[in-house]
Amino acid sequence: MKSGSVLLERAAPLLYWAMLIIALAILLRGHNEPGGGFIGGLVAVAASALLAIILDPAAALRRQPLAPLRLAMAGVGLTLLSGLPAVFLGLPYLTHLWSGGWSTVLLFDLGVFCAVWGTLTGYLYPLLEADPR
Repeated sequence: MKSGSVLLERAAPLLYWAMLIIALAILLRGHNEPGGGFIGGLVAVAASALLAIILDPAAALRRQPLAPLRLAMAGVGLTLLSGLPAVFLGLPYLTHLWSGGWSTVLLFDLGVFCAVWGTLTGYLYPLLEADPR
């Protein structure tokens, strides 16, 4: 699905990477301020949607780290994994631990980020490939 605008086609890849950097910044600041995995994941979906609409869904899919289903599954796996360190220490599951400025909360948020990005692009790409004619 080409946009017909040379300017948009040239700018879309740069905007994609800029939006992903912003998505990661939102992900990382989410522990102390508004943001986190869900909102960061939505920004990543917006970046993929930009590429899919301006170029085509295949171009957006090539730039995504994993296929949508695999990305969503990896995200769910990371969120489940984030609760296990506490269990090994005799604490309740999903009791988050901090060490040296890092926490298992970041692993949980990263999992949510990947799950949102993978799930929503999994819906988005087939919708954009559908030919209404």
